[in-house]
Formats: sequence, C-alpha cells, structure tokens
Amino acid sequence: MSHSTSNNSRAEEKKYKGVRRRKWGKWVSEIRVPGSQERLWLGSYSSPEAAAVAHDFAFFCLRGPDSIDGLNFPTTLPAGLRTDMSPRSVQRVASDAGLAIDAQMISTEKEVKVEEGGSSNFSHGGVNHHGNLEMGLWGTGDDYRWTLGQGSECGETLSISVEDYL
Repeated sequence: MSHSTSNNSRAEEKKYKGVRRRKWGKWVSEIRVPGSQERLWLGSYSSPEAAAVAHDFAFFCLRGPDSIDGLNFPTTLPAGLRTDMSPRSVQRVASDAGLAIDAQMISTEKEVKVEEGGSSNFSHGGVNHHGNLEMGLWGTGDDYRWTLGQGSECGETLSISVEDYL
C-alpha cells in the first residue's frame, strides 16, 4: 500500500520545464545551448523549484527576452539579467540562482521546525514565512553573484555562489 501512496505523491508533484528527479530524490537541471549539441549542467538541488529557477535563468540568458513564455517562474528574473554571456557564465549564474533558492528553502524549513519545537527566541537569518523574497543578481562582466534576501523588514541577505562549493 505504501508503494501506491508513493506513486500518488509523485504524480501530484508539479512538473517544471527542464527539471527531472533522480531516483534517489535529488532534482537536477540541464539545458542545451542553442545552435549546438552542447549541454550545460545546471546542478543538482534539494527542491524542484530551485532546479526550475536555475533552468529559467539559463533559458533566458541563452534565448533572450522573447523566451519569457518558456519559463517556469517568469517573475523571478532580475531586471538586469544579461543575454550576452558565455555558456560557462550562464551556467554559473543559473547554478548560483538555484543554489540560493535551495539554501533559502532549507533555511525556511529549519526555522519552521524550530518554531514547531517551541523555541520562541531563535531567529534564523530573517526568514520571512510569507514568501516575500527579494532576489538579485549583481556584478560586472562575467563575474555575477546571486543574492536572496527578505527586504527592508529584515535587512539581511543570503549570498551564495557555485564557486563556494568548488
């Protein structure tokens, strides 16, 4: 019976473009570079949303502003996102975005667990339970960094880069 329940929960999961689930539970994303057979590996993530955001960033950077209809979350793209980057830079920007979303979701889960446990004096990085996230991409040239924060209410941001893991 648990096997059918497991299948039902998988069938109910939202499907995102450019995202697939590994048999051991991680979510991965990759994308083809237009005009070539080259694939860009965008990363392995704990959540399908993080993998979908990574795919969206790469999709937009590789295909330009006319590609909005092919995105999972078109409103998460920062205004200054460039479309003239090298495939390696696109890979880095997309991976950074996905890692930031993953880190935010993990941080939120930890805070929720602490609150359920009854500890009322614990604060974890200003996580906003209402989902009001400020996302930003900053940098110059091919050196970009992804930040995710909670806005003026908390004043803290989460800054993460794929370079942190290499």
